[in-house]
Order: sequence, then structure tokens, then C-alpha cells
Amino acid sequence: MGKFRITSIGEILYDVYPEYKKLGGAPFNFIYHVWKLNGNASFISRVGDGKNGKEMLKQLKAMKFDCKYIGVDTIHPTGKVNIRLLEDKTPQFTISQESAWDYIELTDKIEKLVKQKTDILYFGTLSQRNFTTRNTIEHLLNEKIKYFCDLNLRHHFFNENIIATSLQKSNVIKINEAELEIVMESVYGRTYGTRDSVKKLIKDFDIDLLCVTMGENGAYLFSKTGSNKYKARVKNLVDTVGAGDAYAAILCLGYLNEWSIGKINHIASNFAADICTVDGAIPENDSIYKKYINEFKDG
Repeated sequence: MGKFRITSIGEILYDVYPEYKKLGGAPFNFIYHVWKLNGNASFISRVGDGKNGKEMLKQLKAMKFDCKYIGVDTIHPTGKVNIRLLEDKTPQFTISQESAWDYIELTDKIEKLVKQKTDILYFGTLSQRNFTTRNTIEHLLNEKIKYFCDLNLRHHFFNENIIATSLQKSNVIKINEAELEIVMESVYGRTYGTRDSVKKLIKDFDIDLLCVTMGENGAYLFSKTGSNKYKARVKNLVDTVGAGDAYAAILCLGYLNEWSIGKINHIASNFAADICTVDGAIPENDSIYKKYINEFKDG
């Protein structure tokens, strides 16, 4: 497997459960998995300079995670999301407002990273809810590289312009069923069936891969020439937080490695299922990654 240079930009935060808190945020979860699987990963974000921010940076550095592109904000606090697990172990989110990751400022160092040291840039829509980070992301969407967008349409933190720009710039898209309907209404003023919706988006926006996640019903992955549907089995379900981000990491790496869509969907779905067996989005130890690293070594 080639050491592709993958960069992620967006939120890092604490997922706060009733009994404990865990590192989280879709762009961080994604790049953490990429780092463990691929080794070459850069993360652009921002934390506050209070207790949570200092604790978070200390935790990341102890993991030997590269923090050189994580800025420190002296005004806004480190982000957090309060999580309550429902009976089926799916999460209910309450996202804090005005967090440090809303204020990721464009710097020469960040611009150089994306322009010279990045093969694909991951971004989401939640991190575009505020003008500062949105402006930084939009500025970075004009390089001659690949782009991966997780259209995580949370609450009211998106608009038609964010959706349209994200679709226009992206080579790879991940979305869930509910979000697909929102996107179709936003772009076309109506909804279609899943297959017809995806075919239309792929054609109209020249998208290489588009994944529709369907929760317990699996994932549907589409390319310009075919599709694959797969459902992984979850043994000993703990919670589903971060499952989509785990899927996204394999989807991104599989795309760069030019795997077949069937191979990508099966391995990504199985990895997501494994993440559902641990507390939170990030595993406590690296054992979960071992068989997946071998999958990449085998090509």
C-alpha cells in the first residue's frame, strides 16, 4: 500500500457521555483511523486554551498523534457534544455552540500543507457552520488534489450553499439516507429513490464514489459504473458512535488504492461494525486495526 498523504480539517471535541468523556468529532475520528492504518495523516483543527484543551492536547501527544496543525484559541472553548445513547445504542447528540473549531483560521502553514503535502482532503459540513472555518475550507477546495466530503447534516448547521459547494468540489461523498433526501430537496426541489438520486448526483456533479449508509441495514456504495450493497454483522454491540467515520476511513483509503467497490464496501462495513463493539469512536488499543492493516498490505 502506498503511503498516501491524507489531510482532514474540522472539529475535534469531547463526546461527553453521562459517565465519561471520549475524544471525538467526525474529522478527528476519520483521520485517527487513517493514521493507524496508513501512517501518513495530518489534522487541521483548533482547541481552547482552558482545561479541556490542555487535557486534549496532552492526551493526543501521549498517543504520539501529530498536533502541529491544531491551533489554540484564547477566546472560544474546546468543543464538546453531549451524548445520550438510546435503547438501540444509537446516539442522540447535543452539540455545543461557538467552539474553538468554529474558528480555524487560514495560515500559510495550513495552505502549504494542503497545496504541497496532501493527496486528498477530508472535510465535512458541520465544521462549516461558522464563517471563519467555512471560509478556510472553501479556500482550500481549489487545489489540484482529491476531495472527500462527509455530508454530516447535523441539526440546522448547514444551508443550500454549503451543500452545493461540497457536492461540486468532492470526488468522494458519504451520506446517510435521511441526509440524501435533504440534499435532493435542496438541489433539485424533490426526492427520488435511492438509486436514482445517487445516479443523478454522480452524473451531475462528476462524483467518483458515493456511499449511502443505512444504519443497521448496511451501506450502499456507488461508482460511475456500478453499485454494491452490504450489511456487516455486529457482535456485542456497545454503541454506534463513530461507525460512519470508521467506514469513511476505509472508503478513502480504498478509493486511493483503486480497490473495487465491493472490496471497499465489505471491508469498510466490517471495520465500522468492529468500532460499534467499543466505547466511543476511538478504540482504547490498536488490536482492532491489525487485520485491516494486513488487508491493505495484501493490496
